[in-house]
Amino acid sequence: MNAQTGLTTRIARWFSGEEAAADVPAAPGTREATRNGSGREVERRRELYNDIGSFLFAHDLDVTVVNFGLAMDFITGNDHEIEKAVRAILSEKGQLTNVAVEQIVAERHSGEVSAEGLSKMLNTVEENLSRFSNLANESSASASDYGAALQAKVQNFTSKDAPDEMVTALINLTRSMVEKSRQIETEMRESQKKTRALQQSLESARKAAEQDHLTGLPNRRAFESRLKEEATQAAANGEALSVAFCDIDHFKKVNDLHGHDTGDRVLKFVGSLLAKISGEKCHVARHGGEEFVMLFRGKTASEACEIVDETRADLASRNLVDRNSGERMDQVSFSGGVADVFAYADPREALKAADRALYLAKEHGRNRVYMASGSEPD
Repeated sequence: MNAQTGLTTRIARWFSGEEAAADVPAAPGTREATRNGSGREVERRRELYNDIGSFLFAHDLDVTVVNFGLAMDFITGNDHEIEKAVRAILSEKGQLTNVAVEQIVAERHSGEVSAEGLSKMLNTVEENLSRFSNLANESSASASDYGAALQAKVQNFTSKDAPDEMVTALINLTRSMVEKSRQIETEMRESQKKTRALQQSLESARKAAEQDHLTGLPNRRAFESRLKEEATQAAANGEALSVAFCDIDHFKKVNDLHGHDTGDRVLKFVGSLLAKISGEKCHVARHGGEEFVMLFRGKTASEACEIVDETRADLASRNLVDRNSGERMDQVSFSGGVADVFAYADPREALKAADRALYLAKEHGRNRVYMASGSEPD
């Protein structure tokens, strides 16, 4: 069985609910709460998979990774650019096709920089730096050669030599050196310009690849890299390390009632509140959709929970207004989950634990922050 066939089979099993229970991890807290929370989570995911399956079958789309991802983004409202593109096609043609889906996804991600593209940029920069170094060495060697040749000429001249011949020889030698120096200087300037341009492009590419375009925060890719670095450093220094997930409550309702532009402003506002927490040992990123993730080095899970809860209370106390209509919006809040990274064998397990604590907070009424116990059942 190849990878595509395996994935297709797995997605099909998801739709039928066969694999949902196996995939859903237990939530933190008491065993009874865990069972109830897991049951509700299984049901929530089963409904989502059924909706995605109905969408694919309604448009006669193949069960592929691309189609599945687009269907999920459209149904959940995670990516309103995709949602708008889908609605535009449905309005014009009434139905999607496999080709149309591929075009939507390709256009949506056309601006993203691939690892291969970054690698090529790095190689080009290295080549230009190498060329610049060689030119510098060549210039130094030429100057040295000129000095040696000049000294040799002077030593070879005697008092019997005509002054005119001596001057002519020195002039020719100097002229040759000047021409060589000008050539090298021109090449060095060009090399410097190209290198600076490439370095700027590389920096922009790196920033684009690791930054969320809407909020300006680091994205999921950047956060996962930071998590590894911080875990290593915290372990070496004997520091605590905690991770937190935050998810805006009823965000789809915000988009439905006020539109995606207002939804984007809410995302940016929440991101700005969370960014106030960030610092040398605290890192905030947008994990995707309406979900944010934070990393606290030097803070226990309890301390991190208090910090996140303060921001939660701050957001919940705000009276936000829809800029388009001037109407006051319903309360905007988020739910959160926090976990001690070193209470788990792997940082990724801590992320999962924080995510489970987040969903337990959702199940218990939202607008609250829960802490993972660190001793959850498998």
